[in-house]
Amino acid sequence: MLNLDPTRWSVHTISQAVSSRELSPGDVMETYLARIEQMDGKLHAFIEVYGEHARLAAQAAENAIRAGYYLGPLHGVPIAIKDLLEMEGRVVTAGSAVWAKRKSTCTATIVRRLVAAGAIILGKTHTVEFAFGGWGTNQHFGTPWNPWDMATARTPGGSSSGSAVAVAASLAPWAIGTDTGGSIRTPASWCGLTGLKTTAGRISNYGVLPLSTTLDTPGILAYNVADTALLYRALAGEDSLDERTLGLPQPHWPNSLGGGIKGRKLVLMPESERAIACKHTLAAYDSALQELERMGAEIHTLALPFPLAEVAQLNGIIMISEGYAQLGDLVQDDSQLLDADVRFRVMAGKDMPAKTYISALQRRREMIAQFDQAMQGYDALLLPSTPGTALRLEDVDQKMAPSHYSRFANFLDLPALSVPNGMDDQGLPTSLQIVGRRFDEIGVLRIGQAYQEATIWHERRPVMEMSALEN
Repeated sequence: MLNLDPTRWSVHTISQAVSSRELSPGDVMETYLARIEQMDGKLHAFIEVYGEHARLAAQAAENAIRAGYYLGPLHGVPIAIKDLLEMEGRVVTAGSAVWAKRKSTCTATIVRRLVAAGAIILGKTHTVEFAFGGWGTNQHFGTPWNPWDMATARTPGGSSSGSAVAVAASLAPWAIGTDTGGSIRTPASWCGLTGLKTTAGRISNYGVLPLSTTLDTPGILAYNVADTALLYRALAGEDSLDERTLGLPQPHWPNSLGGGIKGRKLVLMPESERAIACKHTLAAYDSALQELERMGAEIHTLALPFPLAEVAQLNGIIMISEGYAQLGDLVQDDSQLLDADVRFRVMAGKDMPAKTYISALQRRREMIAQFDQAMQGYDALLLPSTPGTALRLEDVDQKMAPSHYSRFANFLDLPALSVPNGMDDQGLPTSLQIVGRRFDEIGVLRIGQAYQEATIWHERRPVMEMSALEN
């Protein structure tokens, strides 16, 4: 029997221990449930924990494995899911008090694939209301506590705030999030995690409550790239219930992500884009570039065909237009108890001219083609994930968004991977973003894996003293 705490292990280690019967799924589950019971009162990552059902599922997994019916590396492994995913018969709130009793009538394809692979749903995690916000705040359900500063409430990142806090605090070994303008990569950046935003259609959106049908993509929050790749492989693929998944170029699954990155051609961000980042973010970014170059990658400069600010603005036009189409009737009803900041964002789409929205979609098609052409011969673009580290909640300006570097990938429909790459002078994590070519999730995972094989930033965990949990 391994004598370490499994809540501090990677999924690969948990999976190996379960498959070899050194550790039972029941023991794993009890350890996580005990940690949630001990810590989530302060951290507020979960909106609902499925304790008894998770125990029953763990016992079933244990029985199946003992009987020789091992399903694979996800079998018996717990996972947390964002409270946007439908599970038939269970409440799905999308972070909104007005939907506090809204029960699902279907089950998301992601959930079905997780269960089919033997994974066990621990529970659902908090989100910004309607997944519309990058800071991670929620006025009515409460904001998850970023565990990297247990004394001061800081931004956990949104909208997948609870998923990120659950993994960062070792309440779950990995989690499902979604990303419309940075909603996986921002929490990954501020919570010291690895976060993968996929190309639209790679993972089915069926049963995931929408904000922007053009920009929404599901993804993964985990400790490291190896675990992220494991879950991505289990979730990716065609789904007849989501037409965007059909007819896409299929990935070639390598035997491993190893092999290094010698000769890979990586593009650094234009000098003009550096001004938006703080000094600690830039120092960590430059250090990561040096490390990648030392490993054999070729670092290139490239004049991007458009500035990131233009991309972010156009992404915002699509987001608020489609968000209003989804939620306008609800937010216009003043009797509904809604987050005032989210209501403001949704209402911004009310007077958006149809011509402006359609022009943004047309411009998007043109810019995707332009970027594809500009990146011919290159493997990935390197950016910071966020301009700075986690802010104190009292310093947040809700009229602003921390998405200067992240909306780029949503608007151009690119896969993007965030990986920890340093710390600021307060001990808060910084993050490197690896933006690949469309449908090249394997490529960005390879680069991220090589970087993590050469560095230890992804191995760092926040220190959470018991006395801090009582405050």
